Amino acid sequence: MPPPEAGPSPAEVNFLSGGERLAAWHFAGEGNAPRPCVVMAHGFGGTRDSGLRPFAERFAAAGFDAVVFDYRTFGASTGEPRQLIHWRRHREDYHAAIAFARGLPGVDADRVVLWGSGYSRGHVIAVAADDGRVAAVISQVPATDGLAALVEIGRYAGIGQLVRLTALGLRDAVRGAVGREPLRAPVVGPPGSLAAMTTPDAEPGFVAIAGPTFRNEFCARAALDAARNRPFTRAAELPCPTLFQIADRDSVAPPSAVQKTAWNATGRAEVRTYPFGHFDIYVGEAFERAVGDQLHFLRRHLAAGEREGVVAATASSA
Repeated sequence: MPPPEAGPSPAEVNFLSGGERLAAWHFAGEGNAPRPCVVMAHGFGGTRDSGLRPFAERFAAAGFDAVVFDYRTFGASTGEPRQLIHWRRHREDYHAAIAFARGLPGVDADRVVLWGSGYSRGHVIAVAADDGRVAAVISQVPATDGLAALVEIGRYAGIGQLVRLTALGLRDAVRGAVGREPLRAPVVGPPGSLAAMTTPDAEPGFVAIAGPTFRNEFCARAALDAARNRPFTRAAELPCPTLFQIADRDSVAPPSAVQKTAWNATGRAEVRTYPFGHFDIYVGEAFERAVGDQLHFLRRHLAAGEREGVVAATASSA
């Protein structure tokens, strides 16, 4: 079970994307307006109640607003079929969230930050490049190359796993084309099972942070398009400072792909490495180190007015 949530309750808000209503939390930052705002979403199959709230609470305490949303078809957001991972639509949802955040009372529209973790860590790179106005990007243990991720699956789970996922994806795509109920596969599972992530730390790592709206399944057709999700190709277009946080022991998102992305963003990239695994960064010591570095990064690049001293103090104690 995830650790108990602390801090004041955020406001429940919603906004539209692609004709669907996206559910979100708005954490109002402590301090005077106008304030920067961090826009946040989860990775592959994740929901906002699965490990993101502690980060948002730290940002709010340090003087930053935060908007944490569920993609369409996930969590409390609307959309069918449920659990459809579609990276292009996820990016559209990020754009809608940015527009919503810029219109919030008390938010400085020119100081919006994109925050992504796992699969969404790649989304924020492409979205920031397309938007052009984003003030900063935080890309936490990012999956920046879908093709490299598939190669990694083949390495640790065997080519047979890729063949089985592809076959299931093809069957699901056919069912979707004729309006039938999707075929779904688990997001995480034990080694040897048919799931998107089957490293030894995947299932226990996700279970440790899973919130009540998380469902351990996704429409299998997502496996067919994964190789074309290669946001590292947009890194050179990043218009703002970007923090890349790499887990050296990451068995899900290959660190070498992240390093290549950071290299492509030379002049705008800051890189921090940690001796942890992919899912460690949401809890305990790894969380404290990661969020501390994030706060320090935000303080340097867009300090929240009179709260700058609080941000520095929070970063120092994290």
